[in-house]
Amino acid sequence: MAVDAVRIAETLAARASDPNAATTVLLECTVQLTHLMQDTTAALVVRQRSRGEPLSDLEPVLKVSADRLRKKYPPRTVDRDLATRKRPALAFGSQRAVKRSMPKKASLRDPHQRLACALTVMWKRSGIPQHELAKHMNIHRSYLSRILSGERSATLSYVELIAKQCGDGTETEFATLLWKIAADDPVSTTDPVHTLRTYFQALNYAAGSPREDRILLSTRRGITIDELRQAFHGPGVPEWKVYHRLATALQSKPEIARPLWRNATSDHGPVSTLSAEAFG
Repeated sequence: MAVDAVRIAETLAARASDPNAATTVLLECTVQLTHLMQDTTAALVVRQRSRGEPLSDLEPVLKVSADRLRKKYPPRTVDRDLATRKRPALAFGSQRAVKRSMPKKASLRDPHQRLACALTVMWKRSGIPQHELAKHMNIHRSYLSRILSGERSATLSYVELIAKQCGDGTETEFATLLWKIAADDPVSTTDPVHTLRTYFQALNYAAGSPREDRILLSTRRGITIDELRQAFHGPGVPEWKVYHRLATALQSKPEIARPLWRNATSDHGPVSTLSAEAFG
């Protein structure tokens, strides 16, 4: 729950920095954060009781009597609620917010532009003429052109059609994940380490799959070749500073990747199986 709170707070901070953000957009984060804090408070009260420590110790902090805390947070009820709790889907905001706040001339680092770049790379590598691809998708060529340039947001169905005609299984996974990030759709948390690596592999693909030496040069030699390979393929998960520099080098925004990194390291913390010598 602490990790979820950080993710929501980071989203709120990012939205609040936009002077054009609607109040309802900011409240969307605030409401989720409020509910999460209520659940966390309940869990901590039950934790206090399970450890055999007096609830009276919590009275000065919560400004609530021990008797009231005992009645308000019965352990069985709290345990049941926590067992059925769903993690917040609000990691990057809502699709409505993206459409409202999308600038007319979006930065190349924006998520939907990273998706557009990946789709363009996929289309160009396939060798399929644009008019033929548009015909397969049953849309006008100019509409497809605006999707590939990032001027128009692509629906998931269009992304899947482009990937089916132009890409393979791996490229389809890249495009789907980039679409989820751009659309602020919940990403899979079944294997967060795989999701993190796939996201950076997708960013690398969208950047045209530059050579390792070019990536290292773009990071101003801020990471080693071993750290670069570990970030893409493992083993383990390197420190955040590695992904921060790598995201910048691959023309993305580091703050977008941070929730993915937090999910990948939330259970055990950053994991590295490389020797100290590998990092210089």
